[in-house]
Amino acid sequence: MILKFLRVLKIVRVAVRYGLDDIAMSGFDTPRISKLIDTLIFWRDISAPRGERLRMALEELGPIFVKFGQVLSTRRDLLPGDMVDELARLQDRVPPFSSELAIAQIEKSLKAHPDDLFASFEREPVASASIAQVHFAVLKDGKEVAVKVLRPGMKKSIDEDVALMHIAAGLVERLWADGRRLKAREVVGEFDKYLHDELDLMREAANGSQLRRNFADSDLLVVPEMYWDYCSPSVIVMERMHGIPISQLDRLRDAGVDLGKLSRDGVEIFFTQVFRDGFFHADMHPGNILVSVAPATFGRYIALDFGIVGTLNDFDKDYLSQNFLAFFQRDYKRVAEAHIESGWAPKETRVDELESAVRACCEPIFDRPLKDISFGQVLLRLFQTSRRFNVEVQPQLVLLQKTLLNVEGLGRQLDPDLDLWKTAKPHLERWMSEQMGWRGLLQHLKIEVPRYSKLLPQLPRLAHQAMTHMIEPRAEHSSELMLQLLAEQRKTNHFLGVVVYLGGGIAVGVLLTLLYLRFGHAIWW
Repeated sequence: MILKFLRVLKIVRVAVRYGLDDIAMSGFDTPRISKLIDTLIFWRDISAPRGERLRMALEELGPIFVKFGQVLSTRRDLLPGDMVDELARLQDRVPPFSSELAIAQIEKSLKAHPDDLFASFEREPVASASIAQVHFAVLKDGKEVAVKVLRPGMKKSIDEDVALMHIAAGLVERLWADGRRLKAREVVGEFDKYLHDELDLMREAANGSQLRRNFADSDLLVVPEMYWDYCSPSVIVMERMHGIPISQLDRLRDAGVDLGKLSRDGVEIFFTQVFRDGFFHADMHPGNILVSVAPATFGRYIALDFGIVGTLNDFDKDYLSQNFLAFFQRDYKRVAEAHIESGWAPKETRVDELESAVRACCEPIFDRPLKDISFGQVLLRLFQTSRRFNVEVQPQLVLLQKTLLNVEGLGRQLDPDLDLWKTAKPHLERWMSEQMGWRGLLQHLKIEVPRYSKLLPQLPRLAHQAMTHMIEPRAEHSSELMLQLLAEQRKTNHFLGVVVYLGGGIAVGVLLTLLYLRFGHAIWW
């Protein structure tokens, strides 16, 4: 509790030092309050630009706050341009830790000094992020690689911040009427899981390897190869990728990259990951994306940093695809029905009322270029609608929502005129056809037939086991039941004996009487 209290004090101290209160209150008509605060805290210097102060405050507060700034840096529709430009520096310009610490981490994890492991190792990091930093090196066989090293002491820092988030989430659920519906504690639990997953670089390497396999035959995305002999939970070594950061639009234009095609390819990559694979890169901010200018892979995306990925099961994919297609076709009734059928909205919800509310939110954004659509306003109206109809937030889709915001931010930068709906619709329709049509049926049969071919020969044995399990619970009463059955059988046999003897006697008597009546009189006379 003391550590949590000290962390709260640090957050307050940093906020006051960099004048975050001044930034927060700048949008309100409260000049007197601002002047009063400035008078009380007269010793602080807040003459630096507000964007710079915000960036420096987030850097000082640690990795979770840096990640928050990274997300904000893609939302030019929500923040002023000067603040967004400054926050963009958080994506690959987080202050690095010392090279000595990086070398010590490598030596501890891989049991050898970098000078012995590699033909050459660059002491100065080329990129520094909130969780780790990257150094370039060359293997003994001449292959160029990137060495990613985990920041020392990260687990303690994240544990402290996440603990505060859990406390805040609990207060939200208790004090705010919408807190329970929004499942604040479950949402924080999801982020807690993914943040701690990022601390295991072996998990990141496995994620990258899976994504590379998923796009092995793609001409849209390039994923670096992992060198497993040099990987550990604290250090991973991967193929070095050469490209232009996707945020450097002037360099991309000068290199001859078609930004319009690049924006459409980004949408296709995202929907392919979500609906085909159910496995998607969930940290797609500009600092993690390059564009290849090599002749063999010109114009393709290069994905980096696989610490956070999202997964969707078949139910999630089916629900999302139905909703997306219904949105694209403006079938708001189907959207309402899908929410009720999935249990996201209460069963007693009236379809026509929910349909009308969704139509009012979404109809104004169609047939308009991306630059004219404020998703911030759309999300706000959808939130108000969901609150009215008690629609529950699904924690397993929080990462997908975050990634959608990243995709939107990239789309705005590359091609503000991109029609996101028309670009995405063919991919969704193709996926639905593959899942629901004849191709989907054949694909499912192809998957299930090997399982059934193995199961069928086992059916007699499985049936025998099932019957045995049905009898086993009665085993303790079997002796008593057998005795009762034998007793009943004796009674039955005795009864049958009496019937046989009595019936036989009567039959013999009747027969003798008939014989006597026929022949007895003649004999007598």
